[in-house]
Parts: sequence; structure tokens; C-alpha cells
Amino acid sequence: MTDSGQERYRFSEAPIWELQRKYYEELGMQAWKNDQVPQYITSNPMIGTGYAEMIFGFLQDRAAMGQTAEPVIILELGAGAGRLAFHVLQKLCELIDYAGLTLPPFTYVMSDLPWKNITGWQQHPGLIPFAQQGILDFARFDAVADTELHLTQSGKVIIPGTLEQPLMVIANYFFDSIPQELLYVDEGKIYECEVSLKYPEQSATMGPSEVLRDLIPEYYYRRAEGYEEKSYPYRDVIAFYQEKMEDAHVLFPAAALGCMERLSALSVAGFLLLTADKGDHRPENWEYAEPPKLIHHGSISLTANYHALVCYFEQKGAISSFTEHHYKNLNVGCIYMLEEPMRHVQARLAYRRFIERFGPDDFFSLKLWIDQNFDTIGMQQILAFWRLGGYDAELFIQTAERISSLLEDASDEEILDLKLGIDRMWTGFYPMPQKYDLALDSGLLLFEMGLYEDSRRFLTQSLKETEDEPVVTVLYCLAICSYELEDLEAALEYTRQALVLAPEHEEALDLLAALSGD
Repeated sequence: MTDSGQERYRFSEAPIWELQRKYYEELGMQAWKNDQVPQYITSNPMIGTGYAEMIFGFLQDRAAMGQTAEPVIILELGAGAGRLAFHVLQKLCELIDYAGLTLPPFTYVMSDLPWKNITGWQQHPGLIPFAQQGILDFARFDAVADTELHLTQSGKVIIPGTLEQPLMVIANYFFDSIPQELLYVDEGKIYECEVSLKYPEQSATMGPSEVLRDLIPEYYYRRAEGYEEKSYPYRDVIAFYQEKMEDAHVLFPAAALGCMERLSALSVAGFLLLTADKGDHRPENWEYAEPPKLIHHGSISLTANYHALVCYFEQKGAISSFTEHHYKNLNVGCIYMLEEPMRHVQARLAYRRFIERFGPDDFFSLKLWIDQNFDTIGMQQILAFWRLGGYDAELFIQTAERISSLLEDASDEEILDLKLGIDRMWTGFYPMPQKYDLALDSGLLLFEMGLYEDSRRFLTQSLKETEDEPVVTVLYCLAICSYELEDLEAALEYTRQALVLAPEHEEALDLLAALSGD
């Protein structure tokens, strides 16, 4: 290991943040390939449905106040791979179409720092239809500096004071990944934790992710009276820590607070923040806290300090919603920095129904159990959890083999429910940078179910999408599907293609003989 000449930095200004930025700018959407950066827990159909219900409730609240003319801007910070936006928009449009209510128009704005991400969204087949409808736009947004939103599709520029409706902000796995201050609180005094970094020996030839993985921080303490002065903008939050904390290391979200204040300035009516992270809103969880560990997953992340966000904005008149029970993997909360926040009844009720009662964190805890035990559960349990998760493709991929083993004893109703689930899963599937042939698995399972028309549709789709040589099993299954559907010409063609790859394939030879009349 090498050090940086013992140069010390404020934690928020340490080189780790520039390495973080460089990592995302270099990789773009490829950062989420093979889950290098976690995304499932904050981007699956279940959380997308919950967020869509929150937005739908918020739109109803605005309509009930007579605010139906001006559009509501929904800004997602750090939209990353784009999967959350896709699920939210899909479910939100379904709700609006189903309800048939008069609601204010809306635009969902995906934002991030790397231009590569924005280019990727603009070209993604799952997002293009929403952009064409005019309900989806994109913006590059730097959370630590920007004061405006420049929308790429419409060309609009949103400057302070522009919006008549409150701004709705979504921030999943965001506040844990932007710069934070690191403070130490003891005996009523505030100390700033400065950091020096020990780099790996080969850091000059390593990529940002590898350097972030291997560097070692060392902390130093100095008195920081500036945080205690009345002129410090978040002085009241600091005063709380001075009074309540002893021997505590506190990650202080000055950048997040500044970001939300700048976003709040865009609207004359405040904001609603919907956020999910590994973050603590309970002050007792910060008591006697040790120095933070850098959590590495391609990039790095830290615990988000939701308590400071809640404390600051509640002092300014906001109300907040966090679950009464303790979270395990994901804390989902909402801050209503609005005029008359209690009048936003439908949004608050949606939080109770879709987050508090049973929410994304509960779902993920169940999914972890399913992941370890899917080979022991029955068809009805698989179908029930699949429905609960919004017909998520990941669950299907994990349980396809188990489903196949249960088909022999499946009822007609279960077969029909499987077919329904596969269709809905396909409609709600958002392709990620890592390639997975979902059409193939779907087609083969439908073939086993004897649903030949549906099987042929999916297997044909698989052939179109694959970059590899066709698999003989797929060609043979397509031949059988075509035969059962009395498309004998197609059956003969698929059989011949299968025999080119496997001339001794007995079933294909028998089928060829039958088709040829031999």
C-alpha cells in the first residue's frame, strides 16, 4: 500500500468522490451489468407499483385542491439503469387508465450525472414509448451544484420559481452515494473527521472500482466550531446532535440537504420526497456510532442520514412518513415539504397501504427466503409470490426449473395462471445490460405445458434476439409447435434446420419422415 503523503481532506472533499464519479461516467449503464452495482431491491416491479400508487395518490390530492391545469414534475435522481422509471410509469399509466379520473398532467424526468446513462435511456426500447407520449423526459443533473433542470426531449428549462405544482422527487440508493460530511460528536462538541487515504501499490494502473475496493481510509479529528455557529444553515440539526449524542460518528448530509433546497426552489409549492436507501431516520441508531466503513459494490456507498433530512425539513413545516417497524435491508420514507401537507390524504394513505403495511423491505426479506427454498415450495406458493412481486422476471428465472418439475401434477387452472403470468411478465420485462434470454425460458416452459401457439411465439422471439447459433432443441420444439398448429411447411423447415445442426437427432429424423410421408 502507498499513502497520499498523509494529505488530509474533509470527508466530503476526499478523492473517493471523484473516483466514484469517474466510475459511473466511464461505465454508464454498464455499471449495472451482472449487478456490479445493486439495483434489484430498489427497482423491482413491487417497489415500482408502490411508488406508482404514491404518485397516483398525490395526483388525486392535487386534483382535489383544484390544481389540474399545471403539470406535476416527477424527478428521479440517480435513475441509473432506468428500471425503476419503467416500472413506475407502466403501473402509473395502468392506474390512471383504470380509474378514469380527471388528474393534472405529469412528466417523469429521469436524471443522472453521466451522459452515457441519458443516451442509454433515450435508446432503450422499454422507455421510448413513454418518451414518445410526452410523459417521460431526461436531464443531466449534478446533485452538488445544479440549480436548474434542462430537459433533453422537450427542450424545456426549469429554473427557480417555474413550477406551480409541488415537485415530486424520487431518490433511491442516491443519498448514500453522494458526498457527506463526517462529524464526531462528544461532550457537546463537534469535531470534523478528516481522512487520509492509503492506496494500493498498483493504483496507477487500476480502474476506479478496483482503487475504491482496495484503498484504506484513516481518520483524524479536529474541532469544528463552524458547525456550532448560528450562521451555519443547519445549525438546529447540529444542536440536536450536540445535546443528544455522545461518542458518535455522524454522517451529515449537507450535500443532500443543499440538493433538496435547490430543488425545492424550482417550485412555488414545495416538494414531496419519496426515497429508499440503507439509511437511518431514528436518532438512536447514530448514538455511539463507529467511523463508517466504505461499502464496495463496483462503486461505494455509505449509510444515508435520513434523520438529519427529516429533522431539518420538519423544523420548516414538513411532515414525514417512515415505517413504525424497523427495516432490515431498505428504509423507505417520504417527506412532505408542502403547503398544508396533511391535506395530501391520498398520498399519505398510499404510503400506509403500500409501504407501511407491507412494503419493499418486507418483500425483499421474503424473496431472500424464497431464493434459498424455491426447490421445496409448491405451485400455488410460487404463483402467489409471483403475483405479489408483480410477475417479476427474476423470480421466474430462478424457479423455472422448479415449475417444470411441478407441471405433471398441475391443474388446468394453474396452467392457465402460469400462461397469464408469463404474458404479464413479458409485458413488464425491462432488459438490463446483462443479456438473458427470457423468451427462451418462457417458450420452453409453454412447450412443456402444451401451449404450442404461445410457445412458438416466444421461441421465435428468442431466435430473433440471439446472437449465437440456434440451439437444436429450440428448432425441434418450433418444428413440433408448427406441426401441432398444422403449419406443415414451417414444421418441415424447422426440422431441416435442426438436422443441419444435429444430423443424428432421432426425434427430428422421425418428424422429417412423418412430414415427408416416408
